[in-house]
Amino acid sequence: MARKYRVAVHGAGWVSGEHIKAFQSNPHAEVVAVSSRKESSARAKALEAGLKDAEIYTNYEKLIANKDIDIVSICTPNDLHARETILAAEAGKHIVIEKPIALNLEDLKKMRDAVRKAKVKTVVSFVLRWNPLFETIKALLADNAVGDVFYVETDYQHNVGPWYAGYEWVTKFARAGGTFLAAGCHAMDALRWFAAKGQYETMDIAEVTAYEGGYRQKVDLDYPGFSLAIVKFKNGALGKVTSNFDCIMPYNFPIEIHGDKGTIKDNRVYSHKFPGQKGWVTIPTILPDSGDVTHHPFKGQINHFIECIMQDKESHCNLEDVVNTHEACIATMISAREKRTVKLPLIED
Repeated sequence: MARKYRVAVHGAGWVSGEHIKAFQSNPHAEVVAVSSRKESSARAKALEAGLKDAEIYTNYEKLIANKDIDIVSICTPNDLHARETILAAEAGKHIVIEKPIALNLEDLKKMRDAVRKAKVKTVVSFVLRWNPLFETIKALLADNAVGDVFYVETDYQHNVGPWYAGYEWVTKFARAGGTFLAAGCHAMDALRWFAAKGQYETMDIAEVTAYEGGYRQKVDLDYPGFSLAIVKFKNGALGKVTSNFDCIMPYNFPIEIHGDKGTIKDNRVYSHKFPGQKGWVTIPTILPDSGDVTHHPFKGQINHFIECIMQDKESHCNLEDVVNTHEACIATMISAREKRTVKLPLIED
């Protein structure tokens, strides 16, 4: 049997535990190191995961200098992702990157260029691409169940509050990057995912027109907690997406897809594939209906990534692909604040 890929998980917060579990469940990987700025946090996370022999790091540079480590999984706060990804790429590590990967266009370009130069494999944790409903919808789209898509709608609706472990930093624009980058990027990425007909394809966004509002700015956020964007895709299809931290309701992630041969609303389908259909066909599957990271399909994402490394192929959710998702998120802020439509791409190829 080939040796296992040796993994270092960098960051000891809420989501890192799910990364560790996902790698532990894969027969071709083993977590050999846990890293955090605080030694106590790294040791506690390793102990929680039963990693008795894991190396503990408090210095990221020393971690990536370890030539025995093949994969680095970056689970730190948003504003640290860019620098850590660039250093990992330069050290020749394959990289799992929590979203958002960057908070500004300069860092986004530097990351993309560093990964291109290093030719390492990457996957970004837009983990909903592996949610069972998402997988089912993509299979239906590939099977022409709704025909050619002309309109997509997705929304991230989550009243992020003090219960969240990262609440202290997510309320600050300098660290969170705004509502779309902080979390609504899941909805932006889903919009691109569902606008493309191929089962493992995304459709790039070409134009963004956006507005900001809500009520929480200056209450407990230093940026608008609600953003709405109308987008035009490269193929001419249209979309609407919102990121809503200000909603007074349980977590919700509604999906709506319209094509010339049918419609999908969440787990309900109306399609030419069902002759004589008199009402919606409901798919009994797991919906993206929780913001709890334990509900997210990290195992599917990590299994996919290990397969990509083993087969020397690129992930459909690699850094190169999700540059467009992040450009669109950044474009929402530019559009809302400058009161204009923003055309993409925003960074040079």
